[in-house]
Amino acid sequence: MMTNVTQVMVEEHKLILRMIALVEKNTELLEQGKFRDWQFYLDAVSFIRNYADRFHHAKEEDVLFKALVANGMPRENSPVAAMMMAHDQGRDFVRGMEEAAQLAKEGEPGQVSRIAENARGYARLLRDHIDKEDNILYPLAEKVLPEDVRPAMQEGYRQAEASATAGLEEHYRRMVENYEARLGA
Repeated sequence: MMTNVTQVMVEEHKLILRMIALVEKNTELLEQGKFRDWQFYLDAVSFIRNYADRFHHAKEEDVLFKALVANGMPRENSPVAAMMMAHDQGRDFVRGMEEAAQLAKEGEPGQVSRIAENARGYARLLRDHIDKEDNILYPLAEKVLPEDVRPAMQEGYRQAEASATAGLEEHYRRMVENYEARLGA
C-alpha cells in the first residue's frame, strides 16, 4: 500500500471551500444591500493569504508540484503549470478584494461592485481549481509518484506545517466557524 501524499491537501481544501461558501453568501448579501461588514472581507483575505496560500499552497508548490516535476511531469504546459497559474490569478483577485474592502472600511464610496467582482472571481476560480486538483491532479499524483519519494514528501509537509505560525490552522478554523455561526450556516 502506497503512502497517500495528497490526502492532507484534500482535507485542507474542505476548510478553504467553507470560506469560499462564506465569501459567496456574504457577497450575495452585499449586492442586495444587506451586508456591509468590510472586516469580513479583510478577514477572508487574511485566511486566503495565510491558510490557503502560505500554509496550503506552499505544500503544493514546494513539495507536491516539485515531486511531480522531478518524477517526469513537465514544468511548462502541464497540470502543474496550470495550477501555478491559477494560484497567481487567485492572488490578483485577493489583492483587488483587499484594496476595495480597505477603502470601503475607510468610508470610500463605490467599492461594493469592486469587492463583489473580486470576491466572485476568486470563488469561481478556486472552486474550479480545487475540483481539478481533487479529481484530476491528486489522483494522477497518487498513480505516478513512486513510493520511495513519498516519505520525503510527508516530511516536507511536516516542515511546512512546523514553519507556520503556531495555532494557525486552529485560528482559521475558528474564524470560519464563527462566520458560519453568524450566517446560520
